[in-house]
Amino acid sequence: MIGQLDIDGACRTSWGSGGSGGWRSGNGGTGGSGGKAGLLSSDGGAGGTGGPAFFGNGGAGGHDGDAGLLGSGGPGGAGGQGLTFGSLGGGGGNAVVIGNGGSAGHGGSAGRPTGLAGTAGAPGLWFGNTG
Repeated sequence: MIGQLDIDGACRTSWGSGGSGGWRSGNGGTGGSGGKAGLLSSDGGAGGTGGPAFFGNGGAGGHDGDAGLLGSGGPGGAGGQGLTFGSLGGGGGNAVVIGNGGSAGHGGSAGRPTGLAGTAGAPGLWFGNTG
């Protein structure tokens, strides 16, 4: 995948979906944010999945990139798998003008307790629906 590795182990791309968070010795890396859709593109890319962890919490799922002028934000990334605790799913992207907010990401899996779902995306600034 084309992108760059940031300090928390997430690969972020300018377009398309965010990369998955990397393996970490403690908590999993955060999933990269989805790329923002272009002016007349359909949807923003999905947020990346949070990285798994050897010990500790799975990384949080990345937030989805906002949609462009005409389109919707996609789903947030899923939380990573932790050995002890689940993680929060990423939030859905926002529709900028017309369209729907992205759906919430799924919480990460874990032995106990399970992760929590993320937040749904916001509606369009003019009109639209939440995820």
